Amino acid sequence: MAIPWEWIVLSSFSFITLVQLFYYLFFFSRLAFFKIKHKEQTQEHPVSVVICARDEASNLAVNLPGVLVQNYRSTHEVLLVNDNSQDETKYLLEGLHKQFRQLNVIELKQEAKLIPGKKFPLSVGLKTAKYEVVLLTDADCVPASEFWIQKMQEPFQNGVEIALGYGAYHKKKGILNKIIRFDTFHSAMQFLSYAIAGVPYMGVGRNLAYKKELFYRHKGFSSHNHIPGGDDDLFINMAANSKNTTVVLDQEAFTLSIPEPNFSRWYKQKTRHYSTARYYKAGHRFLLALYSFSQFVFYPLFVAALIMADWRIVLGIFGLRLVTQTVIYYKSMRKLDEKDLFPWFVLFDIGIFFFYIIFFPATLKKPKAVWK
Repeated sequence: MAIPWEWIVLSSFSFITLVQLFYYLFFFSRLAFFKIKHKEQTQEHPVSVVICARDEASNLAVNLPGVLVQNYRSTHEVLLVNDNSQDETKYLLEGLHKQFRQLNVIELKQEAKLIPGKKFPLSVGLKTAKYEVVLLTDADCVPASEFWIQKMQEPFQNGVEIALGYGAYHKKKGILNKIIRFDTFHSAMQFLSYAIAGVPYMGVGRNLAYKKELFYRHKGFSSHNHIPGGDDDLFINMAANSKNTTVVLDQEAFTLSIPEPNFSRWYKQKTRHYSTARYYKAGHRFLLALYSFSQFVFYPLFVAALIMADWRIVLGIFGLRLVTQTVIYYKSMRKLDEKDLFPWFVLFDIGIFFFYIIFFPATLKKPKAVWK
């Protein structure tokens, strides 16, 4: 006896909804309901802030002062690795060094052979850093507050070796800005929630801290030096575990970047980031792929089930997922200071279907040997 198509479609839609609910309730709820523990007394570690830059004079002129004027009384340095810049970066840094003595500059004048991307200059910066706790950000990022260093170094006790921060984008007018910021939020909701759940799989170089000893213990980036990207996510994927990794969700510890001005440049940025995902650990790839697949097929199955099955049952299942999603998105967006995106989240959630169609080919391409 043939199984009715309406039963197959309804069962498939129900199963995919259960998969979605698992991710929202088991993983994403951890970010939504995460409680920041405010400490009356905190230890202040010596910190080396490491920034790599290539032809970033305009960004450094705007953002670097925000790093240099941090309200951090303990010992710290800001180490800027100038990687073969051809613009005015050198002269800008010379002028800033006269005003801010904590700024130290490394001038790289030769390209590293067989090590494409940002990993060689970053390795030089990490090895030159004076202090055990290193805090990483990019030239196009500015701390959200003068307490960024203070907040990001606080977790380094009781075996913690990695602190994952949130690298947000400036709020600007226009739909592209909202799309970029929602994509950034959606990615952060995943990697921060996974880390809280004890399954850390990545971090972002715009706001990331770890110990030098961890870097040396894993022999730096040697296992993936041949890959242009991954100085942040692949290293964390390799080195992080449930015991040595934590998240920093205080909004004063966020960083802010200027989003790409047009879709073409954002597409290139995203494809560069996605090209490293294939090198994650197998378990992480499975969890991420299952979530992405469930996102991709959810709305097509929803439409098919509405047409072929009992619409009352279908809407009931959809409503359960929508209520769960609404609560978790609202609380998570408030936590990451992206609450202005909340009224748009249903449209963006539907748009994820088209997002995967556009960007899926990037996961199959060989990474290009550039880092900016």
